[in-house]
Amino acid sequence: MKVRLQDMANARSGDKGDRLNIALVCRDPAHYAAVAAQVTAERVAQVFAARKPSRVVRYDLPKLAAFNFVLDDVLEGGVNASLGLDGHGKSLSFLLLAATVRVPAALVERETAPLRLAAERHRGTP
Repeated sequence: MKVRLQDMANARSGDKGDRLNIALVCRDPAHYAAVAAQVTAERVAQVFAARKPSRVVRYDLPKLAAFNFVLDDVLEGGVNASLGLDGHGKSLSFLLLAATVRVPAALVERETAPLRLAAERHRGTP
């Protein structure tokens, strides 16, 4: 099943000069393997191709079910040099969260089952 990363992970981004840092954290550790296999440094470079990263490095944090991506030269010179509205890159995590990954339907079912049951209870259906 194809889903957006935002359906299974959270992200936070920040800057150090012209370097963007994105932490990607799986909401459920069961998602870690699927995300690790598909959200590679090369894939992140493709997602950010319009910003022309000179280098993308992925750091794996398996005990946290998380990743840290460092992208060089994507912030138009950094906050002091950029004329862009987001020189810190705070909103750029959403670009990564919009990327899609394929996950087993059982993982998606497990994630959405509690929400579906709550909706059914709210509507009064068994």
